[in-house]
Amino acid sequence: MKVYTRTGDKGETSVIGGRVIKDDNQVEAYGTIDELNCFVGQVISLVEGELFADLKEQLLEIQHELFDCGSDLAFVKLSESKYKVTGELVERLELWLDTCEKENPPLERFILPGGDLISSTLHVCRTVCRRAERRTVTLGKEKDINPDVRKYLNRLSDYFFVIARTVNARKGVADIEYVRSQKVFKSEK
Repeated sequence: MKVYTRTGDKGETSVIGGRVIKDDNQVEAYGTIDELNCFVGQVISLVEGELFADLKEQLLEIQHELFDCGSDLAFVKLSESKYKVTGELVERLELWLDTCEKENPPLERFILPGGDLISSTLHVCRTVCRRAERRTVTLGKEKDINPDVRKYLNRLSDYFFVIARTVNARKGVADIEYVRSQKVFKSEK
């Protein structure tokens, strides 16, 4: 099988049920999700040992779910019966968030992306995820989409923020506080 097909040489690409121009908002949305998936794969390649075995397992599951998100956004016409992303996935992310957040030190100020290399890369995932969410919102203004994809991406960016802090906490690396920030968060711990 050849990887190249030449069918996109005129600036169009295939989606489920038709073809669109390559810079269509639909392609931008699922293309940004694909970009995010690459960064998640990079994080997985950085994670070694038992210290992060739980996070590595979660991240691998997230990679599959990101493919599902892209698939759900790739339909020309709304096809709810074929959707893969559901509210249950969002709820599961919230459970993971709550579990990991218990390990993190109280947060009082904004923090800068950084600390450990894995944590820094998770912050890249967070920002690309936010962009994917914005692209999905834009797409949703033009056509009907699976609303659970938007919810999933919203929660996923929170997940990346929390586990970036969890990685630092487990490694004994302090988060880098934004020094010009006032205390903006109230600790619940």
